[in-house]
Amino acid sequence: MKKPVLYSFRRCPYAMRARLAVASAGLEVELREILLRDKPAAFLAASPSGTVPCLVTGDGVIDESLDVMIWALSQKDPEGWLKMPEEGADLIARADGPFKDALDRTKYANRYPGVDRDAQRDIAALFLGDLDTAIDEWIFDRPTLADFAILPFVRQFAFIDKHWFDTQPWPSLQGWLERFLVSDRFAHIMEKYPQWQEGDPPTLFS
Repeated sequence: MKKPVLYSFRRCPYAMRARLAVASAGLEVELREILLRDKPAAFLAASPSGTVPCLVTGDGVIDESLDVMIWALSQKDPEGWLKMPEEGADLIARADGPFKDALDRTKYANRYPGVDRDAQRDIAALFLGDLDTAIDEWIFDRPTLADFAILPFVRQFAFIDKHWFDTQPWPSLQGWLERFLVSDRFAHIMEKYPQWQEGDPPTLFS
């Protein structure tokens, strides 16, 4: 039976969280690492949005990262990531909406004429302060979908100005991120793969 195909880009936080869920579920997919500046025709034909991640299964195409996570964990969820309090979905929505908007306007301020970069950083910081209050070791009492859907974006924000991030009064948030960055799980999903070309033998990821 043909394996699902996951189009990915290593450094994209949306693709990171898709790989996190696939790995947690213990599924095996054909990973196709692409460059966003050099998108292959097969990827563009598969992805309605032209963005990663894009998962091609026997039942169709899943083109949103959170949907890829839920699809993978719906197959197998050995760590119980889907069993999270309702507040987890609200936090993910805030991360994907207002926080990501502010993150982009902080990191890529030159793309948004007239936007005040510092004001956008302050908006992002409000969300991070709320997260810091929620976190003990994890957002809830154990790891859930919320942690791994949000961590790649907190990582992206932190490295805009790591010194500034590290000096903020967010000890729980900073510890949560640091444990993720030094984990075997993060190392696994950040392994480097060659750029996929049509006709290449399959590269398997699980």
